[in-house]
Amino acid sequence: MKPGKRPLPTHLKLLRGNPGQRRLPDEPQPEQLPDVPDPPPFITGYAADEWWITGTELHRLGLLTRVDVPALAAYCYSFGQWRMAAEALAKMQANDPIMNAMIIKSKFGDAAMNPLVSIVRKHAGDMVRFAAEFGLTPAARSRITAGIHGDNSQSKFAGLIAG
Repeated sequence: MKPGKRPLPTHLKLLRGNPGQRRLPDEPQPEQLPDVPDPPPFITGYAADEWWITGTELHRLGLLTRVDVPALAAYCYSFGQWRMAAEALAKMQANDPIMNAMIIKSKFGDAAMNPLVSIVRKHAGDMVRFAAEFGLTPAARSRITAGIHGDNSQSKFAGLIAG
């Protein structure tokens, strides 16, 4: 991994705009899919629901190509695992109003952190990382859409040179 800013795909540079009017490099473009593909067999339940919701929107935006399918599957899998663990933790919390099920009793009678807390945290982190790669977080989306609306204001140096 090189230090510095991560390179941005040309497709996203075009969405942001090219204020410097520099020539953008020609990059090999993966094949656009004619429609959202069916999810892989291991994507089931909540993950499959998320596949159809997110995959449809990514396809509509032209951001889902054949090579993006594994990353989308990983995102959806993390989403499904996060949601199942979060729901299981919520059920436990209803029965434990004092500690909210964050601490459980170990087999030796000691207090221990509930493993569901770690599972929820891990899958939420994975899900957010994958979501950012697709521009699905507000911060990632703001970086993509910054150039779409166009900046009609002139440069702060525009009035210095009379022409």
